[in-house]
Amino acid sequence: MFIDRHRELASLERMFQSEIAEFFVLYGRRRVGKTELLSQFCKDKRSIYFLASQLKERDHLRQLTEIARHVINDPLLQSLVFDDWESALIYFAQQAQDERLVLVLDEFQYLCEDNAALPSLIQRFWDLHGKNSKLLLILCGSQVSFMEREVLAERSPLYGRRTGQLRLMPLSYRDSGFFFPEYSAKEKLIAYGILGGIPMYLNQFALRSANHPQDAPQRTLEQYLKDELLSPQGYLFDEVNFLLRTELREPRTYASVLHAIAGGATRLNEIAQRIGLNPTNANKYLSVLRELRLVKRETSVTERAPQKSRKGLYKIADNYVKFWFRFVLPNQSLIESGNAGLVYEQMIAPNLSHYMGEIFEDVCRQYISLYWAEKLKVAPKQVGAHWGSSIEIDVLTENIDDSHWFGECKWWNASVGENILNHLIEKAAKVSDQWKRNRRYILFSANGFTDGLKQRAEKEGVLLVEANDLF
Repeated sequence: MFIDRHRELASLERMFQSEIAEFFVLYGRRRVGKTELLSQFCKDKRSIYFLASQLKERDHLRQLTEIARHVINDPLLQSLVFDDWESALIYFAQQAQDERLVLVLDEFQYLCEDNAALPSLIQRFWDLHGKNSKLLLILCGSQVSFMEREVLAERSPLYGRRTGQLRLMPLSYRDSGFFFPEYSAKEKLIAYGILGGIPMYLNQFALRSANHPQDAPQRTLEQYLKDELLSPQGYLFDEVNFLLRTELREPRTYASVLHAIAGGATRLNEIAQRIGLNPTNANKYLSVLRELRLVKRETSVTERAPQKSRKGLYKIADNYVKFWFRFVLPNQSLIESGNAGLVYEQMIAPNLSHYMGEIFEDVCRQYISLYWAEKLKVAPKQVGAHWGSSIEIDVLTENIDDSHWFGECKWWNASVGENILNHLIEKAAKVSDQWKRNRRYILFSANGFTDGLKQRAEKEGVLLVEANDLF
């Protein structure tokens, strides 16, 4: 299943149509969909797609030669094997003198494990041969830190050679919902709250049970959790550890940081104390996790200097990682002893609504950022939350027309009534003066609104957004 990525494909297509040498760098975390994106792009194109693995260089070159034989009609290729990367790249540049050729080197970090000088070789090749051809060279990697340090950073030999780059991000909550056409809007939000926007996880979630016929309904959320997260054989049971080991040298310490945040430690000193580090060292680990987009630091949207503010709160940015540290890690012993049902019924189900409350707030802010044209009709300059000594506001925006939206998000089993609007209006009156201009109100509810609130909202211009509206 291939969903969205229209803008990314369009960018790649523009490069393909340029008819000049192009050097593109694509990277992003494991399972985010890089390989599938490139596979979709390379369809029906003269392209050599090479996926590296942890092999020796000679084996990689032998595999590359074999792939090239199926793409390039050259009798010479039938009788040779590339001896080194430089000769291989020069050959491909020669084959792209008059006709566009796409060359994808996927999992580039593996190629460099056996030849650390490969970035320098590619730099020399590009300067002497590549940039004078019609080659579209794409380097792709799933080790984010490596790609940023060894390919994109200023100290890299390849710095300044690329003609484009993209860090592929997870799908939005709305695009994630396309994986579950049979689910209700609320069930789609829960699936997103558990898995985030990682296509591989979503696709695995969406697969029907191998024991059921093709026309069987999708697995329920409960059954999926038991099969994939609450089973030692499940696809996602140990995925967090794979992710941390791929990116980090000290995965245990980073896991402790994430565990502390998932357990409710949101301020630097609290996290440092929980894991037994001084704040300076803890901050270094947090900085790395923020670069990987596994952790985010949030400040009130009304803060004048958010980067310098000491009021920042640390939260896990990836929903799957958040869910895993919240529910899977603390219950691993029970899970490994075959008590998935017990873990779900006593640990997850009673706490899922509380867990989804914060997820729902993030989704509502995402809705305003991405889909504002549908109901708000005005583009926001800033979207965030506000908190102070006495009040918390789930959604607060500053818009390009100097208006401000104040919002409340309720993941309740009951309909939202007028009392919530009254309370929001009271809170809005307490923010600083610059945020009070042109106040408007928006309420989000996972389970609808009372008739009384609907009638009042229509009279007063209050926007009401239900779960179905989000999709």
